[in-house]
Amino acid sequence: MATHATPQIRPLMVGLFIGLPIAALILTPLWAWFKGFSGWQWLIAVGFLYLNGLSITGGYHRLWAHKAYKAHWSVRLWFALWGAGALQNSVFVWASDHRRHHRNVDDNEKDPYSAGRGLWFSHIGWMLRDYPTNAEDFSNIKDLLEDPILAWQHKHYVAITVTMNVFLPLAIGFALGDVWGTLILVGLARLVVNHNVTFFINSLAHCWGTRPYTEENSARDNGFLAFLTYGEGYHNYHHIFQTDYRNGIRWWQWDPTKWMIFSLNKIGLARDLVRVDEFKIQRAVMDTTFKRMRAKLNTDEMCPLRAAVEREYQAFLSCVKDWRELQAERYEKHREALGEAWNERRTKLVERWEQTQMRDQLKVLEQSLQKQQKRLQVMLEQLPSPQTV
Repeated sequence: MATHATPQIRPLMVGLFIGLPIAALILTPLWAWFKGFSGWQWLIAVGFLYLNGLSITGGYHRLWAHKAYKAHWSVRLWFALWGAGALQNSVFVWASDHRRHHRNVDDNEKDPYSAGRGLWFSHIGWMLRDYPTNAEDFSNIKDLLEDPILAWQHKHYVAITVTMNVFLPLAIGFALGDVWGTLILVGLARLVVNHNVTFFINSLAHCWGTRPYTEENSARDNGFLAFLTYGEGYHNYHHIFQTDYRNGIRWWQWDPTKWMIFSLNKIGLARDLVRVDEFKIQRAVMDTTFKRMRAKLNTDEMCPLRAAVEREYQAFLSCVKDWRELQAERYEKHREALGEAWNERRTKLVERWEQTQMRDQLKVLEQSLQKQQKRLQVMLEQLPSPQTV
């Protein structure tokens, strides 16, 4: 029987992700008890936490790993600096790992932090040993390799992260008159908190929460995790619509990263924000709902709701067919408009009228799906569980 050698431990990673948390758990309460932290120190620590966190979520993740929008060079530089301060490696390494995660989610052999290998592995364990999936392979980020800001960050990553995590807190500590207290709270404790809330997305968000959009992978939506992770907790949605600049798609869902990107767009520092059509989102919910209903119906041909479910499914397919035809018509009209040498003003007026007309038709289809979704929810509650069918 073939045996696989245990991957070698990575001492530096163990020091960072095991040693630093232990130091923070000991030093932070001791200093708080004997010396105390000032209000300014707490405020600056929270500020660092959000600057690091939003640079990971808005920069490393949505901007670079998923190309959900485009940003001005000044924003990219800002994210490169504060993202390095989060001590999660360079954008090249981070984005490459993350793209492989999405491409091979839950595949224990190819997903760098597969949830299938357990909570500890997906949270921190995957970084502590030289697993084959940790080997650097930048073939999937060729688009990012051309960015001079990212190339500079990757080349000088150690110097940048030491500056952001040691020298900057030191300077603030001198200004506040408490160097050690500032290093402990702003430098150490903040970094440990930032690490673990980010890692929650790799671990807890793949085992705790709901799956309204797809059950094809382990990713879950969890509002509490979204609060801790700057909006990243709506992970089930993200795994099926990864290029959307939003994770929390409803106005009331906590997603400060979404609000930050939207604000940057309004002041001209971000553009080309990707936003998934509402119809596609509702379709994903309906697909998942029908799969659940059929699982509950199982093989019971006598279930009185079976015929009603099939009628609803046929109505759903008809709605999807209408939507596809409308999208094809819109694409064709747009292509024809680009190919014709029309007067610019006339072209804009015609396109505006057609877009308004098609938008109204799309709205009708969306409303139809919303009503059907409510009917399905009522029916779903009436169906027996798979165990009792």
